[in-house]
Amino acid sequence: MMSSSYVSLVPFLLLLLTALMMAAVSESRRSFQEILLQSGGVAATDGTQWAVLVAGSSGYYNYRHQADVCHAYQILKENGLKDENIIVFMYDDIAENEENPTKGIIINKPNGPDVYHGVPKDYTGDETTAANLYAVLLGNKTALSGGSGKVLNSGPNDHVFFYYTDHGSTGLVCMPVGDYIYANDLMNVLKQMEKAKKYMNMVIYIESCESGSMLQGLLPKDMGIYATTASNANESSWGYYCPDDPSAKYDTCLGDLYSIAWMEDSDAHNLGTETLRDQYLTVKKRTNLSHVMQYGNMALSEAFLSTYMGQSPKKVSSVPLDELSPSNSLAVPQRDADLIFFQRQVQKAPKGSVESAEAQKTLDEQMARRSHADRSINQIVNHLFGDSNAASILTAVRPEEQPVVDDWDCLKTFVRTYEQYCGRLSEYGMQYTRAMANMCNAGVDKDRMEAASIQACS
Repeated sequence: MMSSSYVSLVPFLLLLLTALMMAAVSESRRSFQEILLQSGGVAATDGTQWAVLVAGSSGYYNYRHQADVCHAYQILKENGLKDENIIVFMYDDIAENEENPTKGIIINKPNGPDVYHGVPKDYTGDETTAANLYAVLLGNKTALSGGSGKVLNSGPNDHVFFYYTDHGSTGLVCMPVGDYIYANDLMNVLKQMEKAKKYMNMVIYIESCESGSMLQGLLPKDMGIYATTASNANESSWGYYCPDDPSAKYDTCLGDLYSIAWMEDSDAHNLGTETLRDQYLTVKKRTNLSHVMQYGNMALSEAFLSTYMGQSPKKVSSVPLDELSPSNSLAVPQRDADLIFFQRQVQKAPKGSVESAEAQKTLDEQMARRSHADRSINQIVNHLFGDSNAASILTAVRPEEQPVVDDWDCLKTFVRTYEQYCGRLSEYGMQYTRAMANMCNAGVDKDRMEAASIQACS
């Protein structure tokens, strides 16, 4: 039997235990907030929200990339970002294209709303270059060539959202005009932004094949940048809402799977209550045909989406939550999505007509370019390494903690050398930059690459 003095201590001990537990929780929360502040700070609420949105392609068969960017703009605009703080790169050849069944309108899902209206035309046509993009990110107006002149005038208290969608391959992504964006060049720009205090924290979303290769082994964890990509460094990303029957109104894919996933999730949620990590997990689940990856400062993933994308005073919802899961909509690998369009052109043209002959010729040319890329790269690799080692050069994959290539100048030189003798890498042929990176890693020099390219393509 307990003594009366022990019994009288029980309430005191319970109160003491409760106080200690509350103190521990408070300390844990304080420590977490310190981590966030030290790494770029989601706790800070001051500063301006900026966004740079980039569609890296042109051509109606690439409809989906500009549709993605237009949709992203509408989300940011609906949630309070000002046009002066949203910078858009898009070639702008889709809305009024003769193939577009709804002139002046772009949609991002079947029967979806127009996402084209109001989109700023900051950098279009020949202005959509890598050089202009770098100038915009660095806030360097003097380096611009054409365009609206808008640049990131952001500072150390500001939050920057950067979204890119298009074709890519190992170590690079495309722009509609001019040079590719190489991963090391993008990383150098991000480091210059950090040095110039162009952001407090920054979020990057990248949609392209092998998009993980743009950040793998390159993005430090202490830069105040959190990023996700549509795929890892070794696989395709996927076009989505592609036409799957002859009666489909549009002959091209309307969106991309990863991009649709994050944007429809943003449409359906209050951005002030959903974190970046919540969205990453949702997008990862829905994007079930590639491996959605995350890089950089993971502490920043605890920030609410509203930190970067704004927050509407009213609920923004165009997609029921139960639709945010894998569906029966047709998904196609990015590099094959163009064939959907060209094949449908052949199918729709009247048999024996001039239109039919032209459509078939265009499709045949596309297939010939694919065969040329396959043949030429295989010949180059066989010339340099022999039949027995060719397969490993074409397919070798580096560990996730390593960049895809050690010598970026070598990769750039090999791409230029191939294109000099064998022609521009097509969107399909871009997959072979992995082989070029592996050649660099194996010690092949420019002279040997040049000789092999001449032999394969002269």
